Amino acid sequence: MSEFVEEPVYAQLARVGKALSSPVRLRLLDLLDQGERSVEQLADDAGVGLKNTSAQLQQLRAAHLIVARRDGNRVLYRLADRDVSTFLGQLQDFAAHRLADLRDAVGELLEEPAEWAPVTAEELQRQLDNPAVLVVDVRSAAEYAAGHLPGAISVPGRQLRDRLDDLPVDREIVAYCQGPYCVASPQAVRLLREHGRRARSLAGGATRWRRTGQPLETSL
Repeated sequence: MSEFVEEPVYAQLARVGKALSSPVRLRLLDLLDQGERSVEQLADDAGVGLKNTSAQLQQLRAAHLIVARRDGNRVLYRLADRDVSTFLGQLQDFAAHRLADLRDAVGELLEEPAEWAPVTAEELQRQLDNPAVLVVDVRSAAEYAAGHLPGAISVPGRQLRDRLDDLPVDREIVAYCQGPYCVASPQAVRLLREHGRRARSLAGGATRWRRTGQPLETSL
């Protein structure tokens, strides 16, 4: 049997796999899927040192998964294009289907009982005009202003307990946060249910909504 000789085709394919082989880089890609950020913002949001964040970003740039632009003294990063976001969603779904350990880890992170089955983006799209459904964005006011689901109201998670009386008891509430591993909406659902509301979260949050091609509204 002849010895395998690395072909340029497979070497190039491996560049993408290598770029995705780091948990830190995957986290950075998820953050950039939410919008443009500086290296300082990424380091802070990811909880990673500035130097390490910068090094990881260079590897993602080398694989053409992200691009950068200069804004005065700052360098801002974003995903290279929409295809990267779509691919990330496919990767997450594929991994969840294949890896029981990933499903267990997500379950432990979100702590959503089976009976709280999240609403899918496709389900919610059909319910947007239903007056019996109220969509609540529990992200920050700034994130809401930058882009939110049509008709959603803003109730940041930190304010939810103080604003419970503003939320009706006779409507089903769909709460959402940013992405597929965001804990804010499951926490909001738990609080709402404890106070007599019918509530579920949106599976995959605003990121999944956007990845399925659904529109967002802005308040800027």
